[in-house]
Amino acid sequence: MTASDVPPLPAALADAVDGFSQHLAARRGHSAHTRRAYRADVTGMLRYAVRHGAVTLDDVTLTVLRGWLGVQADRGLARSTLARRSAAARAFLRWAHREGLLGSDPSARLASPRVPRSLPTVLSADATAVLLDTARGAVDEADPERRPGALRAWAAAELLYGSGVRVGELVACDVPAVDLDERWVRVLGKGGKERVVPFGLPAARAVRRWLDEGRPRLVRADSPGALLLGDRGGRWGQRQARETVHRLAAAAGVDDVAPHALRHSAATHLLAGGSDLRTVQEVLGHSDLGTTQRYTHVDAERLRSVFEQAFPRA
Repeated sequence: MTASDVPPLPAALADAVDGFSQHLAARRGHSAHTRRAYRADVTGMLRYAVRHGAVTLDDVTLTVLRGWLGVQADRGLARSTLARRSAAARAFLRWAHREGLLGSDPSARLASPRVPRSLPTVLSADATAVLLDTARGAVDEADPERRPGALRAWAAAELLYGSGVRVGELVACDVPAVDLDERWVRVLGKGGKERVVPFGLPAARAVRRWLDEGRPRLVRADSPGALLLGDRGGRWGQRQARETVHRLAAAAGVDDVAPHALRHSAATHLLAGGSDLRTVQEVLGHSDLGTTQRYTHVDAERLRSVFEQAFPRA
């Protein structure tokens, strides 16, 4: 069945989805990406319900919800995907109940799929240094035409690691968001929360070189005020940032990593260096301290690995 073959939702259900999407944007501060994902998940759930006889929201029962998730589980969807879709359905139905669109909330008794917590990928401090040194060395080796791109790659890598910001936060930054004298960057994180994050001298040097020598070569009359510009003068995107970090890792001969791994590495190295959890939580912009605590497990796992390899009575 193609997208054009899928029948539209009944008007009342479609209106409810629109209202929920507006609620997410206005009251909860979710990003456009999150709103699109939640809207798609809720729409999929309602289409399943309609195929099984639902006409109004009150027809969306616990049995319908379980059947919807069960069909997806049978298709082999990852538990993380099932958990996200379950969360979207639960948020939608809770909202509908509060708004008086639903007599009772069937999702109150819906069990969420348990997602195994995996440890984040991190580079060692030495491997991170090699990657950043490789980015720095590529600037001097680049011919004049390629130098702006090399400067951008160096600045991006240094900031991703030096501040621990998310790649989406970095590419959304405008030039005034960075203070090179005080060495901090102002970013807009998840939920529309703004925070100021410090970074060190190496990142400041890289960003200053980019602003002095790289960005002016790429800026156009219609360029945005973005800190990082692409080759055609537009705002540099997340995909380009990911490709850049993958290329740097390959050139440095370290484990293949994505930008988020530099954030994970920064958090792990901060904790290993003696920083407290609350400080790391503020730097990373985590709303829940439990999210930050997983980095203590990373260091513990590395300690256990070394212990088992080196200790005779391990």
